[in-house]
Amino acid sequence: MRTSSLFAVCGVVLMGSHAAYALDAAPRPQPLTPTIKYGSVKEALRNGMRDYNAGDKRGAALALEYAAGQGHTLALWKLGRMYADGDGVQHDDLKAFEYFSKLADQNADESPDSPNAPVVSSAFVALGTYFLDGIKGTYVAANPVRAVEMFNYAASYFSDSNAQYNLARLYIEGTGVDKDLRLAARWLNLAAEKGHHSSQAVLGHLLINGKGVPRQRARGLMWLTLARESIEPGKDQWIINLYDEAFAASGESDRKLALDLLEQYIQARR
Repeated sequence: MRTSSLFAVCGVVLMGSHAAYALDAAPRPQPLTPTIKYGSVKEALRNGMRDYNAGDKRGAALALEYAAGQGHTLALWKLGRMYADGDGVQHDDLKAFEYFSKLADQNADESPDSPNAPVVSSAFVALGTYFLDGIKGTYVAANPVRAVEMFNYAASYFSDSNAQYNLARLYIEGTGVDKDLRLAARWLNLAAEKGHHSSQAVLGHLLINGKGVPRQRARGLMWLTLARESIEPGKDQWIINLYDEAFAASGESDRKLALDLLEQYIQARR
């Protein structure tokens, strides 16, 4: 999957429901041929998650394969993640892509309020990520325009913050779409309001520098402060770097106003 960053530091079109089925027909993963007969899909899923949590990930994959073969949403998603991460199975991006494809194909019209919505949306985000660079040595070619479609659907229909961030990144880079910093800032703001710290950091950077939006140094510093406070120790050093740069370039009045804005933001969410 693509991991390169957009940080060389720097009206939304909703796809129709049938457009979500724009995935190419793809051969599905070969079954693992479960050796255990399950009485139901729920039993297979329950056994699969139990085995996974107990550390028997090979057994988990077998049980989940049975449930996935019956089209179970969570089983398809979990297998996709396992193959994408090499988690208990051999890393295989093509298999992951195909599980996510099946999940997206079958559930594109899932209600955004459904309990299954997060995993369906996550599948679209994963597909968008694969389409950015393609999967080397397979039929999945790089297709940035298709990546935009996947991210746009998840961002618009499911209001997925990861999709909104990825879509904003493409508008900043001009990848698969015309470069549009104003529209990027709109998507970043939606994700930032949901607590997505990468979006908070990039939005803060755009605001401080007046890129695509009117320059608002204090508000930009507020978003960068929120982002810095949200990251795990030892991770996302780029966010710390952006914050340090912005703080050093800010005057005392901007720093004070940023703290006031931060307090208002926190109080509004209590």
